[in-house]
Amino acid sequence: MAGSRRKSPGITPEILLRAYSIGLFPMAESADDPEIFWVEPELRGVLPLDSFHVSKSLAKTIRRHPFEIRFDHDFDAVIAACAEATSDRPSTWINHTIRSLYSTLHRMGHAHSVEAWHDDQLVGGLYGVSLGSAFFGESMFSRRTDASKICLVHLVARLRDRQFTLLDTQFTTEHLKTFGAIDVPKDEYAVMLAAAMDSPQLKF
Repeated sequence: MAGSRRKSPGITPEILLRAYSIGLFPMAESADDPEIFWVEPELRGVLPLDSFHVSKSLAKTIRRHPFEIRFDHDFDAVIAACAEATSDRPSTWINHTIRSLYSTLHRMGHAHSVEAWHDDQLVGGLYGVSLGSAFFGESMFSRRTDASKICLVHLVARLRDRQFTLLDTQFTTEHLKTFGAIDVPKDEYAVMLAAAMDSPQLKF
C-alpha cells in the first residue's frame, strides 16, 4: 500500500473528522486487530463527479429498477455487511473500533449509507463520510448482481444534486476505473481537499 502509515493509540469521532479534513483516513490490519493506523496514500483515488461514467449495460439494468434504494435507512447493517468476510474477500480492515466510530459519526450526521433493498432484504450498499463539500467513500458490499454498483450511481446523483465537489475513493480499483476513477498525486489532492473543506457543511 503506497503512502504513509501512522499508528493511532486513541481516536475519537472529532479526531476522525479532523483527520479526514487533512487527508488521512483510518484502517485496521484485520477485523480482529484492535489497532488502527492512519493512511495517507501518495496517489489518492478520486471519482470526478462531472465525468462519472455508467456503462450501457448497467444503465439498462437501472432502468428496470431491480432494487429499492434507501439512504441512511440502516447504516449499522451496511457497515456490518461491509465488515463480513466473503469468499472473494476473506479478510477485512473494518474492526470493531472502526464500526463503533462510524456509527457515532452517523448519529452526528457525518456518516451515511446508500442501500439496495429487495423484498425488504438488504442486498447491497455502501457507506462513507460527508464533510464540507466532500464525500469520502469507505466500503461497499453486494449480495445481488450490480447492487453495489447501482448504489454508487445513486450516490453520485445525490452528490451532484447537492453540489458536492469531491468524491474520494481512497484508492482506485479496476472496478472503480470503469466508472471514471482516477489516481491523483497527494499534493494535487491536498488542493482539491482544501477547497472542499472551505465549503460550508453540505446536507447529504
